[in-house]
Amino acid sequence: MTFASAAVTLVAAPLRPDPEEARRLLQQELTERDYVAAQPTWLDRAADAFWSWIEGVRFGDAEGAPAVALVIVLVVVVAVVVGVVLVYGLPHLERRSARPGELFGDDDERDADALRASAREAAAAGDLDRAVVESFRALARALVERDVLTTSPGTTARTVGDRAARLFPARADRLRAAARAFDEVRYLDRPGTEQAWREITDLDRALEGDRTAVPA
Repeated sequence: MTFASAAVTLVAAPLRPDPEEARRLLQQELTERDYVAAQPTWLDRAADAFWSWIEGVRFGDAEGAPAVALVIVLVVVVAVVVGVVLVYGLPHLERRSARPGELFGDDDERDADALRASAREAAAAGDLDRAVVESFRALARALVERDVLTTSPGTTARTVGDRAARLFPARADRLRAAARAFDEVRYLDRPGTEQAWREITDLDRALEGDRTAVPA
């Protein structure tokens, strides 16, 4: 082989740097200004992640941006409702949750005055069982009409007595005793007495002029 042909062969042969040289060349390439400028910034990566999240959001049949808009509207509505409750308190919707006639499980449309009149008529006729029951119904109805007490189809006389006792602590013992008298006559078949009727009637009259110890 001549010197000229050996030179041509050497020039044509591919360069194969050793591993150390290859690593140095790669590091040099990666530090070039154009390459570094082409890399995404942290803001680019954050924006990509945000839009990827947007596209993956689902809310019912909507997905992507429409779903996010629905979620935002829902959050705003919930925030407004919470704000109204914090500022104005819970609306007294529970006071109208039961029909006016619901009292101790019976459908009775009479108001407190009608129930008091019925109790008096029963007492005059010697029907002390009905007099006791009607007088306690009148007492409970009067508290409901004053919006200081609520009842529902599941509310018992004992519950009314306990709740009213917390509202009128000075009369707590009498209120609980009145509730017991109602239960004994209504559910335990114990005879009503004139004393029980009069005590409930007097208590009902006394409560009319009382103010509750705590807000209704």
